[in-house]
Amino acid sequence: MTKCPVCGAEVDVAAIKAQTGTTGGGAREMDPRAGTRQFHDGQWFYFDTIECRNNFTMQPDRYLSGQG
Repeated sequence: MTKCPVCGAEVDVAAIKAQTGTTGGGAREMDPRAGTRQFHDGQWFYFDTIECRNNFTMQPDRYLSGQG
């Protein structure tokens, strides 16, 4: 488990990465209700909700500096 950098909620990384299906083009599908992730500055960050990911995307420095 890891923590969401926006709200501090526990995030199950394995559940976020778990493939739930495949698109017609062969891309992996994941369940966004399990959480989501964002690649930023050379590393993956994991979030409990898409809203938290969106907040992070708009102001990553705010959350990385601990002022979130």
